[in-house]
Parts: sequence; C-alpha cells; structure tokens
Amino acid sequence: MDIDILKYPVGKYEVPAEITDEVFEKWILTLQELPEKLKKLVGNLSYDELEMQYRPGSWNVKQVVHHLADSHMNSFIRFKLILTEDNPTIKPYDEAAWAKTADADNEEITESIEILEGLHNRWVMLLKSLKPEHRKLTYFHPEYNREFTLEWMLGLYNWHCKHHLAHIKQAIELEGEFTPEKVNA
Repeated sequence: MDIDILKYPVGKYEVPAEITDEVFEKWILTLQELPEKLKKLVGNLSYDELEMQYRPGSWNVKQVVHHLADSHMNSFIRFKLILTEDNPTIKPYDEAAWAKTADADNEEITESIEILEGLHNRWVMLLKSLKPEHRKLTYFHPEYNREFTLEWMLGLYNWHCKHHLAHIKQAIELEGEFTPEKVNA
C-alpha cells in the first residue's frame, strides 16, 4: 500500500481559492458533527480494536481519539486568542510527545469523547457568533514563521476532523494489519 495514502487518506489540507459563507458554514457543521461521528465509530470497539494502527508505526485508535481532544482544546484556545488579542503568537506543542503521555495512551476513551462533545458545542457556538470581519483576523505561528487567518484555521480543523476519522476507519477496515502484534506474528 502507498504510505502517503495511508498517511493522508483524505488528502493533504488544501485551502479553497475562495472561502465563501457556504464553505465557512460547512466547516462549522463538520466540527459540530465530529463528536457524534466519533462515538459511532469507536463506541463499540474492544480493547484489542483500540490498539489497532492505521499505518506502519502510526498511533493506535485510542491515541487518535485522545489526540483529537488534545488538538482541539489547543485549537479552541487559539481561536479565543485570535478573537481577543491583536495577531497573537500561538504556542506550538509537540503532539507526538503528547500522544505518549499516560492519559493519551489510555484505553478509556470516554473522557476524551466527552471533552470533544462539550468543547465542540462551545466552539460551534463561538463560530456561529462571528461577524464576517472576524474571519480575516490573524495569528502568528512561530513554527512556520508566518501569519494565518481564523478562516484558514477553521478549514484546517475541518480537514483535521475528516483526516483522523478516516484514520480510525482505515484501522478498522484493515483490521489492525499494521499493529505490531500482527506485523510480528
């Protein structure tokens, strides 16, 4: 299998030439629907299924679920900073290191799903309250040494939701083919 397809099952993030009201609303809907889609996808998985990986050397399903909570908490805070400060510099974090902490490699995924439910409710409420001029507000990302707009970031998290749901589906459909126990069997 092509590693790039396994790594980016929905493709890499591409910004549309024009971010219309319709596109912006569609992206908000993706955020609104993520917790429910995630629950349906992982709600009945066994411990062994939560250990399945979507590609060689990847995170397992439970780590992806916990990553979604970690990443989306960071993103929500970044949105609030963008709306309350003038071109704030955001703080990058090492997501790979976060995925190795005890809470992120825990088979109990319910708490992360609950975080996503509450967080996404607030995030959607915030996004629906925005005026058109808010979309062009910016933040500075020191890792990339450049500014990004709020609407660009919403598009990124629209992609992020789809990207990781596809990873989990991939792990399930491939029946954990890349999980070390299966690879070494």
